[in-house]
Amino acid sequence: MSTPPAIEANASVGQSNRAAAHRTRGSSHGPVTRLMSPGDLGLVLKPFIFLDLVNFDARHGQTRFGMHPHSGIATLTFMAQGDVRYADSTGQAGVLPEGGVEWMQAGGGVWHTGEPVGEQPGQGFQLWVALPAALESAPAFSRYLAPSEVPRVGPVRVLLGRYGAVHSAVEAPSAMTFLAVTLAQGERWRYTPPAGHTVAWVAVASGRLLAGEPIATGELVSFAPSETAIDFIAGTDTRFVLGSAVPHPHPLVMGTYSVHTSADALDRGETEIRRIRQSLRAAGQLA
Repeated sequence: MSTPPAIEANASVGQSNRAAAHRTRGSSHGPVTRLMSPGDLGLVLKPFIFLDLVNFDARHGQTRFGMHPHSGIATLTFMAQGDVRYADSTGQAGVLPEGGVEWMQAGGGVWHTGEPVGEQPGQGFQLWVALPAALESAPAFSRYLAPSEVPRVGPVRVLLGRYGAVHSAVEAPSAMTFLAVTLAQGERWRYTPPAGHTVAWVAVASGRLLAGEPIATGELVSFAPSETAIDFIAGTDTRFVLGSAVPHPHPLVMGTYSVHTSADALDRGETEIRRIRQSLRAAGQLA
């Protein structure tokens, strides 16, 4: 298991024993910066296959993510700032407040949508993870965690998986951990991956992080495959997310909104997506 955080003020350098393997700023489209996709770093970091950093401002009209489908994956949405209204084809609807977590396990097929609430600017991440073959065609379900249901250990919020003695209320579909970390300038933190977690990466939402070398706002850095601990230090007040996992052993067979382990599973998922679309249209919930 990962160790509890070590905080050391006024340190000046990071002492990472884990080399950076890839670095990207992704590509930005309006309020969304896509840092990872199944066709690029997702192939290296699977089961983590997709990551968006979202910065929205309703005052500028950047407000809505329309109803869209998924299958074969799960999505986790975490808003560090701002509230989001959500709805999905499983019948769930409501408002996810700042600091809450949306877990949507698409399985065999689902549609969902979201938009910010109010005028407050918002920032958060949406992550996709590849599901194992046993779950990729299972019935879809969703789970929404209030901020009080997201466990904290020192500077860490446990979004998925386990950290130290605590674990997320969301059951991870395979061996993985996803954390949101907030460090003040000069604070130091060490992450020791659980056994078998040779995949590891970080993405910085704001501030400047050191992990052997600088990582700036808006960057995603992946680390060389290893179970070695990673040391971080905040060059300024910094917020970032970190993922670690046992590698996903299956190929990524991709559709437009879906990722499966085989062509047959993808075909089943896309068939179910079409069926749900017809149902939503009949109910007047989709144009």
